Amino acid sequence: MGQDVVNSLFEVLPYLKRLHGKTVLVKIGGNVLSNELSKDFFAKSIAFLHFVGIKTLIVHGGGPEITTLMEKLGMKPTFKNGYRVTDEQTMEVVEMVLNKINKDLVATLNLSGVKAIGICGKDVNFLIAEKDMQYGDIGYVGKVKRINEDLVKWLFEAGYVPVIAPIGVGEDGTTYNLNADVAAAQIAIALKVEMIIFMTDVDGVMKGGQLVSQLDVEQALKLIQEGVVKAGMVPKLSCAVEAVKNNVKSARIINGNDPTALLATLFASRPFGTTVTNH
Repeated sequence: MGQDVVNSLFEVLPYLKRLHGKTVLVKIGGNVLSNELSKDFFAKSIAFLHFVGIKTLIVHGGGPEITTLMEKLGMKPTFKNGYRVTDEQTMEVVEMVLNKINKDLVATLNLSGVKAIGICGKDVNFLIAEKDMQYGDIGYVGKVKRINEDLVKWLFEAGYVPVIAPIGVGEDGTTYNLNADVAAAQIAIALKVEMIIFMTDVDGVMKGGQLVSQLDVEQALKLIQEGVVKAGMVPKLSCAVEAVKNNVKSARIINGNDPTALLATLFASRPFGTTVTNH
């Protein structure tokens, strides 16, 4: 039995060697965090990465929880091209929900033994944003203009795991709702991370009912253009492409509803989910 344990450790040694001292960004959706068992296992997985010397930062979403609270308050959620139309009242709900998710996740991570710290774009002007007008004026929806990467570097040096809520701040102080996938990709690019992992609620990119385990940029764009990839997978795959085109070595899309998926995709001989690279 002891030999089996040792052999298992030897099997992950090449992956630990490759990732030790590198930075991995994990974007996790609100749907995964709403499950307490999944959230607890996720926290333990992050603790494992942290203690074996892999620098990890987390960007989280919160779309389902935002929609639920809006409906409880008698507000009608409206979307345009996948973006939440965000008036002033909606922005208040967005900020309230994301801050709660952020602090709950930080608390769970801390219980797992890591020093986690929650931040958003307002902290030390971390995410400077401007109004996103690509689909017209849909309110306080922003796009990242500039990132204060020195903040994350300082937190890493101090031994912290940053947990980032996708809230941006304009140069005039306006608060903006940011798409979490897009914000994660921009942060990954700014920090030149080794890998970005998108944890969602499906196994990865599907074609003809089968998982596509490996894609390069050209193949990924073709799937989007041909309409093979649809709905919520489009922004994730688009963000994965944007990241690897800008010096992030690889991007992975995995099913966060599987508690083992995060560690498995990093340390198994066959990565889970869909891997996107630039070649």
